[in-house]
Amino acid sequence: MEINDLTPAEEQVWRAFPLGESVDFRTTEDTDVALGDGWGPERSVRAAVLRALLLNGPQEEGEIAALKLAGARITGVLDFQYGTTDRSVRLNHCHFDEVPNLYGARFRQLNLSDSVLPGLTAATLRLDGVLRLTDCRLRGPVRLGGAQISGALFMERAQLTAPDAAEPVLQLNQAAIGDDMWVPGLRVQGQVRLDGATVAGSINLNDAVLDHPGHTALQAETLTVGIDLHAMRVVVRGRLDLRGARVPGQLGLTYADLQNPGGVALRASSAVIGELWLREAAPIVGRVNLRRSQIETLHVAQETWPAEVRLDGLTYTTLSPHEPAERRLPLLERDRDGYVPYAYEQLTAAYLRIGDDAAARLVQLAKQRRLRATRPWYGRIWGYVQDATVGYGFRPLRACAWLLSLLAIGSLAYGLHHPHALKASEAPHFNPVFYTLDLLLPVISFGQEEAFAPDGWYQYLAYGLIITGWILATTVVTGVTRTVSRQ
Repeated sequence: MEINDLTPAEEQVWRAFPLGESVDFRTTEDTDVALGDGWGPERSVRAAVLRALLLNGPQEEGEIAALKLAGARITGVLDFQYGTTDRSVRLNHCHFDEVPNLYGARFRQLNLSDSVLPGLTAATLRLDGVLRLTDCRLRGPVRLGGAQISGALFMERAQLTAPDAAEPVLQLNQAAIGDDMWVPGLRVQGQVRLDGATVAGSINLNDAVLDHPGHTALQAETLTVGIDLHAMRVVVRGRLDLRGARVPGQLGLTYADLQNPGGVALRASSAVIGELWLREAAPIVGRVNLRRSQIETLHVAQETWPAEVRLDGLTYTTLSPHEPAERRLPLLERDRDGYVPYAYEQLTAAYLRIGDDAAARLVQLAKQRRLRATRPWYGRIWGYVQDATVGYGFRPLRACAWLLSLLAIGSLAYGLHHPHALKASEAPHFNPVFYTLDLLLPVISFGQEEAFAPDGWYQYLAYGLIITGWILATTVVTGVTRTVSRQ
């Protein structure tokens, strides 16, 4: 392209390029870039001119060339597909008439901050530095799938709107970011996709709003984060999908507001997370799925959990804040899969780690009661007996109370009406207390039961004491065995 073909505005940009100087067409600092489609030729630059500069722009000996342009209307398509440039590119506060095509391009650094674009096609982009889309407004899909960014990605307060698009509005699937992904205050209408992406540093989604009601708002399956994923005060309308994600540090959803009525609000199944924080988050509307995940610390208030969860296979080490078992047990009853024994075992182990044996026993008792409901009628009857007598072995003092009560009843009954001796000459002295103990205890014998035989209803009382004694003995032995095995 010859310089004689350029407009005055383009000539100004052309002459500034080899010197690395900035060209700013803004008349005021608060110019609304969204109105850029009405800007005239005095601040319009053809995309073909920018392409020519990046590919074969003039050079000045001893100077570092760079494309630095602000407040311009860029007309036509900036087609830099598969192009390579070692020049720094900064197009701030610019209005793009057409979607730039940077597919497969390679840049040293790309800065489009504060610009308005109808979209961005930059899949498999290669950047040796950082990509800045700070405060950008994008009205169509941003395609960055497979991009390789050596530095950080900055999208603070960017606004992306393409709710009716057939594809995600922000695509970073399989992207590799060598530093942080810094996107606090991001506003998105549509889906954000981060499937298979790798971020070597941290992701900052604080104060972001992801709006895609009834659909997946953030899909980040098998996302790998080097440190933390911060999402304080994030607002998500739709599903937050983190299946298979790897976050070794903290997944911080403190003060978050997650809503997806009738669907899954948070899916983090098969994930590996250091700490999951939902501290002081709003009550979740929708289901939560944490199946088969491994979480070191789970910090969630009971009021935050939704009415339906899926926790089968969830492994955790620490629960925070500390809550009594009575507060945590109702959550296990909300599991969509019904009775999930593994969930009870995990909660028991968490209490045992901090030395709260009483809470651990209460969880195991609740587990047996849930199990009882899954058994046939005869199994449920036996379960009720075990529960009423010794609390499935976790309430052993109940057996003592039953035995003492029956001992008192039997001693009083046989003390008032002595059973007759079978052989009066050989019978020992009758003792109603030890006679009742002989009936109740199936193993120990004091010689009273063999020597005396009751009659009438006292004989039926003896049968009842013998049967009850066997039941109590069986349940006590079962409970003690279970308790010893837990230890």
